[in-house]
Amino acid sequence: MTDRDALVELAPSGALRGGVVVAPAKSVSFAARDDDGVVSGVPVDLLRGFAESLGVPLTLTEFANSGQLTDAIAEGACDVGFMPRDAAREVRVAFGPSFYLMGSTYLVPAGSDIHTIEQVNRDGIRIVAIANTTTARAARRTAPLATVEEVAGVDIMTAMAQRGDGDAFALSHDSFLGLLPRLPGARILPGQFQQTGIAVAVPPGRPQALSLASRLIEDAKTSGLARRAFDAAGFADLAVAPRES
Repeated sequence: MTDRDALVELAPSGALRGGVVVAPAKSVSFAARDDDGVVSGVPVDLLRGFAESLGVPLTLTEFANSGQLTDAIAEGACDVGFMPRDAAREVRVAFGPSFYLMGSTYLVPAGSDIHTIEQVNRDGIRIVAIANTTTARAARRTAPLATVEEVAGVDIMTAMAQRGDGDAFALSHDSFLGLLPRLPGARILPGQFQQTGIAVAVPPGRPQALSLASRLIEDAKTSGLARRAFDAAGFADLAVAPRES
């Protein structure tokens, strides 16, 4: 196949249909809505860079969580997106390289007597996680004595944390950094119960699309696009993942 063939496989509609998860606050993998209503963040900047490199328009579709984004890419409703990689998703979508290594941890509400990740794994502890995500699956696996309640999006989780409606809230560490100012007295537990890459993903059965998307994310690392996206979103202290090829 030629580069033109690969482009047609990656963006068969003529536009690059990118999917983004929109949350109340930005993280490396979540976009957020600015005061003027515009969705921005690391995944948006990367997708815009992809479309510019390819010379095609970008069409964004918003999702409440990465499980919904996984479904859209698996079904071919989106051409490309970024999500935490795990075994459950690997059978549904095709993954390319990661651009960030994400660590999942817990946030506990004000007044909690939980101080370590290990203390979450107890009878009677109620964990709140985002539905159909790698973090929710990892919480169930690593805290089998606790109960995991899945909710549809980060906005719902944030409201529950504000009310103290739950004992531990599971997300990536970088996601909590943006949410913490909204949660007076809440604490992020040190360490992590999972680490995985935030990787580029395309629908299955499109090998040339995967090759092209993989090249685009690796180029984003070397060109500085990924670094600029991190910095613009407020994550100057976080490292871009090294090249994989």
